[in-house]
Amino acid sequence: MKIALIGYGKMGKTIEVLAEADGHEIVLKIDQDNYDELTREHLQRADVAIEFTRPESAYSNIVACIKAGVPVISGTTAWLDQYEEVVQVCKAEGGAFFYASNYSIGVNILFAINRQLAKLMNDQAQYEVSMEEIHHTAKLDAPSGTAITLAEGIIEQVERKDDWVNDENSGTNELSIISKRIDPAPGTHVIQYSSVIDTITLSHEAHTRAGFARGALAAALWLVGKKGVFGMKDMLGF
Repeated sequence: MKIALIGYGKMGKTIEVLAEADGHEIVLKIDQDNYDELTREHLQRADVAIEFTRPESAYSNIVACIKAGVPVISGTTAWLDQYEEVVQVCKAEGGAFFYASNYSIGVNILFAINRQLAKLMNDQAQYEVSMEEIHHTAKLDAPSGTAITLAEGIIEQVERKDDWVNDENSGTNELSIISKRIDPAPGTHVIQYSSVIDTITLSHEAHTRAGFARGALAAALWLVGKKGVFGMKDMLGF
């Protein structure tokens, strides 16, 4: 498989190592130093593109791939105010787009368990729910996209919470998310339901970036030959 890497930071480099070890070819690598090479001609050398960049450039990068007829997956977070626009472009162009806030298989299992636990806790008003997320100091957004996805899963199920706030001080109807930036942590997410009697804790700790990179590579390969807009639920089936 021929792959275009849009974003050649730590994640892009990890994906490159895994892809080449699996026999795939990286035919294009784009970063801030050669951004002018992100052209239709160069993109069309690839069977699929993997985009991990910055929020301000994600939309244009993804649209460029779709308009070039190249399936694209994105793991960039904090740009989702333009997500529906990408969906419309993808439909209009007959393209293929895959988005996830986190490509780790373990984290996506956590998402499913989180939704189920929240459903069970809806009638247990004696428990106060809160969340903590820890990432490396180069993490651009706070809270993380993963934390927001987890929060949305809780808010969908727990009727006493209708919003989240990135602060340990929250109103009774708000879910508190505490963000910490500590090197070299790749990513830890902890959800707690606490009462005066006991505490229920659900957590995931990433040991390396390899889990995220491996999931992104699997999603890219899964997307080839498909048309439409997809996410991890489509690939994993839960």
